[in-house]
Amino acid sequence: MNDRLNLRVKSGIAEVQLNRAKKHNALDHKMFESLIETGERLSKDNSIRAIILHGSGKSFCAGIDLTMFAGEGMSQDFSKNMLPREKSLANYYQSAAYVWREIPVPVIAALHGVTYGGGLQIALGADIRYASKDSTFSIMEIKWGIIPDMAMTTSIPSIMRIDQALEMAMTGDVINASEANNLGLVTAITSDPLEKARSLANNLVNKSPDAIRAIKKLFYETWKNNDQSSLSLEAQLQKKVMAGSNQLEAVKSSINRTTPNFTDPE
Repeated sequence: MNDRLNLRVKSGIAEVQLNRAKKHNALDHKMFESLIETGERLSKDNSIRAIILHGSGKSFCAGIDLTMFAGEGMSQDFSKNMLPREKSLANYYQSAAYVWREIPVPVIAALHGVTYGGGLQIALGADIRYASKDSTFSIMEIKWGIIPDMAMTTSIPSIMRIDQALEMAMTGDVINASEANNLGLVTAITSDPLEKARSLANNLVNKSPDAIRAIKKLFYETWKNNDQSSLSLEAQLQKKVMAGSNQLEAVKSSINRTTPNFTDPE
């Protein structure tokens, strides 16, 4: 990993901070590489119970860095980067956002300042999004004559109506936190998104990690499925979770009102 991200892991919670404050954490190739590498590393760490994404400085992420359209961007093999990466549905550009969806544990984004373009797509890769009152949002790719291509089509359909999404994507308009909340782009508005994210993460680490992982998998794989496949996956996942050591520990600690001692998933 390079200097584009700060990673802190403590008590089963990983905090990933975008660390390019002077550029409002804009996305250049180093940032893309760091996001993908860090996400893949955390995905393989079974001791991680929750992840928090947030930005340094005045913003979460201002979107694409203009160097991506200039010499630096042109030096990359664009066609190669548009192909799906090994063991993933997503290509290089999509993976910076989609890798957080692929991670089996909850990912919480704490948003402040601007969350534009690729930054918004990364935020939508998180499972839960808390925003500050003064934060602003935009599907801004149209400004550069391109389309949103960082996995937004896998996240936004379950959040917004198609007409609202089309309006945002085609105009590139900037909206405030209240409007974003009304559209479902953020989970809640709070005075301190990072503190709210940390509070939720600390709550989740005290739940059975087997059940938490199964809930994320179940919801994403069935949210718009037909009844047959949804009911089938419910049963499959419950069969795996039921009577496991963590499920038994959850019952025991709830009955005895003690702190649970969960084991890491295999």
